[in-house]
Amino acid sequence: MDNLNNEQGKLVCRCEEVTEEEVRQAIKDGARTLREIKMITRAGMGLCQGRSCSKIISRILAEETKKPLQMIKPSTFRPPLRPISIDVLAEIKMGNNINN
Repeated sequence: MDNLNNEQGKLVCRCEEVTEEEVRQAIKDGARTLREIKMITRAGMGLCQGRSCSKIISRILAEETKKPLQMIKPSTFRPPLRPISIDVLAEIKMGNNINN
């Protein structure tokens, strides 16, 4: 078995191990946006945050809904409120009061 296939079929999201069939089923069940597919299947919620799979999923969505690929809106990203350094996290773990 290679890293793009598993027992259930071709993987489109390696981070969350979501198969092409799961994405197609989500669309058949009514998903019409990348966000809806993400909420149903978790595709795009892994470490890469959809950087690896969003184009593949967009292509599947366009194919299944018979829409031009240009009509498929990209998923929105929500960055953290602000970056946190590892030092701040270490201080929190040690119980120090952080006011910044």
